[in-house]
Amino acid sequence: MSSRWTPDSWRTKPIEQVPVYMDPAALAEVEDQLASFPPLVFAGEARELKAKLARVAQGEGFLLQGGDCAESFAEHGPDTIRDFFRVFLQMAVVLTYAGGSPVVKVGRIAGQFAKPRSAPTETQDGIELPSYRGDIINGIDFTEESRSPDPQRMHMGYRQAAATLNLLRAFAQGGYANLEHVHQWNLGFVADSPAGHRYQELSDHIAETLRFMRAIGLTPENTSQLRSTSLYTSHEALLLGYEQALTRVDSTSGDWYATSGHFLWAGDRTRQLDHAHLDYLRGVKNPIGVKIGPSMTPDELIKMIDLLSPQNEPGRLTLICRFGADKVGDHLPALIRAVEREGKSVVWACDPMHGNTIKAASGYKTRPFDLILKEVEAFFDIHRSEGTHAGGLHVEMTGSNVTECVGGAKALTDADLSDRYHTHCDPRLNADQSIELAFIVAERLRREREEHPQPEISIAAGE
Repeated sequence: MSSRWTPDSWRTKPIEQVPVYMDPAALAEVEDQLASFPPLVFAGEARELKAKLARVAQGEGFLLQGGDCAESFAEHGPDTIRDFFRVFLQMAVVLTYAGGSPVVKVGRIAGQFAKPRSAPTETQDGIELPSYRGDIINGIDFTEESRSPDPQRMHMGYRQAAATLNLLRAFAQGGYANLEHVHQWNLGFVADSPAGHRYQELSDHIAETLRFMRAIGLTPENTSQLRSTSLYTSHEALLLGYEQALTRVDSTSGDWYATSGHFLWAGDRTRQLDHAHLDYLRGVKNPIGVKIGPSMTPDELIKMIDLLSPQNEPGRLTLICRFGADKVGDHLPALIRAVEREGKSVVWACDPMHGNTIKAASGYKTRPFDLILKEVEAFFDIHRSEGTHAGGLHVEMTGSNVTECVGGAKALTDADLSDRYHTHCDPRLNADQSIELAFIVAERLRREREEHPQPEISIAAGE
């Protein structure tokens, strides 16, 4: 592969998972307009995130990455954003305390509009139309007009991302992230959860720590880290014309950065070494990720790391593992050993959602909570046996109490799925299941910390 890179060099490569726009001139016009718009995020923020992920790669932190499967234009509103932020922060506080190390918070939000699909078309009642690929490309209604890719939707995606980022920054810095408030929300979850007694001890320890901090004079009123936090945004870099339009030169370094989000990733379907998506990602200086599944071989993984992180820079590359509970033990160990043998610096994160999708008897696509937990536990067990750092968790979740994944403390069943099955694409953990997963992972982190003590740090929300 040529070492020369430009923001449009991906256009000379083979590409998968792309929509077919019927009016190339209209598409080019929209992309030119986007290229003149202000950036959504800034290079300095991306560098800050990379520095935090470098600590995770070195075993000194934990990555929490989560959010919607595919953001919806129709469901965009302040309450939806607030509810996501609230649950995500609850998860992060529990993990921070249990792990005794910083939790880097990266949302699948403010840009997660496009989705890869298993087939380019869909057939209903004998009618074949293009598959729904996310609101930034086409509509979910099964009509020819809705399913036709429309470049104007990129304008809508940009505007929604900008508005979402604005509100997230206000929540993060304006007092809503006050650590004492967040813990009170968790106490409410513990009280209402059928398995609340399991998490009571951890909640009590957090409350005791907060009381001690206030007693020695550290309060949200006089310590900014206790009343504010840092939240970064991420999405799959699927629609490369949109990404190219928002790729800008950083005036302080002269490097190219994707300004559509702080962290971009390539999916398991678009990670071919000689194809367009990895070519684009190799040239931007943001921290990036790649989804890896059962088809990834150790040799291919090392070649991919060399392509995307040739300087072996800590924090640059996150490997998001999505094998499935029944396959993770067969594939992950060999990949870890190859990375260790070659001395590569990566963040290892577990995506326990995508490999555990099933079709329920009711016909709904769902993900059993017990399989999600099984893959998470196996991920930790494997890293422990290999002497490496299980560095993160990547989940599709929402702040709403939808009924899309079966199981959890409230024991959602197949019969419950129709109650509030709202996803436009894949099933998500609801608010209660998300917080429950955080407590379960926290118990694991706490056990490992007790077995391998490290210097204690503050549990400030600002980490």
